[in-house]
Amino acid sequence: MRHTDVAIVGGGFAGSMVAAMLGRIGHDAILVDPHPVYPKDFRCEKLDASQIALLRKTGLADAVARASTLDQEVWIARFGRVVEKKPSEQLDFLYDTAVNAVRAEIPARVPVICAKAAAASASADRQHLTLSNGEEISARLIVLANGLNISLRHSLGIDREVISPCHSISIGFDVSPAAGGSFGFRALTYYGEQTALRTAYLTLFPIGAMTRANLFVYRDMDDPWLRRLTGAVEVSDVKIRPVDLYVSKGHRQAGIVLVGDAFATSCPAAGTGCNKVLTDVERLCNVHVPRWLATPGMGMDKIVAFYDDEVKVACERYCLDKAFYLRAMSTETAFVWSARRGTKFLGHLGKGTLRAARARLAARPLAGCAPARSSAG
Repeated sequence: MRHTDVAIVGGGFAGSMVAAMLGRIGHDAILVDPHPVYPKDFRCEKLDASQIALLRKTGLADAVARASTLDQEVWIARFGRVVEKKPSEQLDFLYDTAVNAVRAEIPARVPVICAKAAAASASADRQHLTLSNGEEISARLIVLANGLNISLRHSLGIDREVISPCHSISIGFDVSPAAGGSFGFRALTYYGEQTALRTAYLTLFPIGAMTRANLFVYRDMDDPWLRRLTGAVEVSDVKIRPVDLYVSKGHRQAGIVLVGDAFATSCPAAGTGCNKVLTDVERLCNVHVPRWLATPGMGMDKIVAFYDDEVKVACERYCLDKAFYLRAMSTETAFVWSARRGTKFLGHLGKGTLRAARARLAARPLAGCAPARSSAG
């Protein structure tokens, strides 16, 4: 029997961050995950400026940045035309590379046990985990960060409510020019042109020397369109991930807290998944766990404080609203949505035109001004 303050189940982005953060501030913690090195997985592959700001609050931004590629500039396009070129500070990475970079930041004092959590029980005092390798863990708190794996949650009476089945489908693949060489852009986002295509956008971005592509669509998994798409390429080069939007039910229990996808999913097309994960992890580790461990017990009143955290609640609402808004922007045919799409891209075009004009003016020498002469000679 191992004893610890916090047992973390799941070693993806969320679980590895919790282990690293709690270990750094001196709390006893144990991370449980079946993989000694996180395997390849098609999930989040970029962080925007707002998400990088959240990442800095975890103290792990430098580690993730070292495993990433900086965009520097992104082109925005629609109807075969580039409407804007703008600076970008987005970090691009393969999910497993970023997770393993975070794992490398877990202090040696935090054990990482390569096993599955086979069973769990909880109370207002101590929690108990039984692992697939026969080990047992007694902890004051269990953090469930095991993503879409539902068996352990079901054993604890935690269920999920699907609010939008197959809300979107994410398709990831590598791409290169057929004639060799390189693309003329660093990164590019191409928005859907017709609502009938049920496409949100295609985004191309650099990861090291390769160009990565993510395509987001609103279709069913048995749609013939998907079969035509994968039939033209090697399936091993294409990763397809359908996403159901769901929220947990029965999760307000003493001794156990859910973070990231274990609590609720978000739409990858909306790009808010990391907002949820980073907000959950930052609030849990920087605010709630230190308070909880400072006093005896782990009753429901402590756990509820996390779920009712104003910052977390606002983030959950933002992510859900953006998921449905983007889907409507990409698929709805009513005049109001057509007008919104037109307004959005006129805005991109206006900003792009203004930025290009400023660049030309900055590069043009002032009339009547001779170039500066060197004082040498």
